Amino acid sequence: MPRKQAAKKPAKQTGSASQPPTKGELVILTGMSGSGKASALKAFEDLGYYSVDNLPLDLVPRFADLVRQSTEIERAALVVDVREGIRLDEFPAILKRVRKVLPTRVVFLEADEDVLIRRFSETRRPHPLGRGEMVVKSIRAERKRLDPIRNVADILLDTTRFNVHELRAHINAQFEREDSDSKERNLTISSTSFGFKNGVPADADLVFDVRFLPNPHFVPEFRKLTGRHPKVAKYVRQFPQTQEFLEKTTEMLEFLLPHYITEGKSYLTVAFGCTGGQHRSVFIAEEMKKRLTHAGYRVKSAHRDMPRS
Repeated sequence: MPRKQAAKKPAKQTGSASQPPTKGELVILTGMSGSGKASALKAFEDLGYYSVDNLPLDLVPRFADLVRQSTEIERAALVVDVREGIRLDEFPAILKRVRKVLPTRVVFLEADEDVLIRRFSETRRPHPLGRGEMVVKSIRAERKRLDPIRNVADILLDTTRFNVHELRAHINAQFEREDSDSKERNLTISSTSFGFKNGVPADADLVFDVRFLPNPHFVPEFRKLTGRHPKVAKYVRQFPQTQEFLEKTTEMLEFLLPHYITEGKSYLTVAFGCTGGQHRSVFIAEEMKKRLTHAGYRVKSAHRDMPRS
């Protein structure tokens, strides 16, 4: 894999290196205990990121500077979480310092309270905020303490309905590198389907409601199928409003995407929702993936509520 070229205006160096430092990338994983940060960090490590768990907050700027100057480390990921204690209040200020040194994204993992309680019960591990406290009390205290960090996160990742393998697949979809000279310019798009009855995905950047389309659920032969089945796709596609929606949405996204790229956004989740997330939204998400891929972008599809086969 070729090295990235140095930035046009490299930051001041602390040593007397003969060559300018390689421009790198840093991902800071944070979020709720039990939300899957350890599994996410392993996924980053498998993607080639130099990974560090629970680095003291004071050392993060220094670590970022080392990555920037390194000729061996191009991308790094580290975990900062509630184990840092009261120093977490300094995270937003430290993040500003780090971003002056290195391109940095913050990924905040979270999950529903009942799911976190169940995960702690299954693993029989104590919550880091207190061995003697009830888990639910510690979870609520942690959520409140992490709220300022959540507000500065670039990506909010709700792992409520993810198992370990699905979380890994999601990380891979967002962060795997594909060298290309096409106009995608490192922008990865996730065309996602979901069911409104299960809530809107926390990591959605753009949300489209496709419940105005005729529902295949009420056609008996389609009820047990999904929007990926050719018969269901043909049924949904036949309506004039489907074609008009696809044309207008494609046109709008083709207008928006270059502007997102200009602003430095590297990942965009476009979510399409219907009632149950099985038919209409699945078809639309797959169709939009095809259209944006044809337009030259890197697009992956995901279906949060589609039944697993």
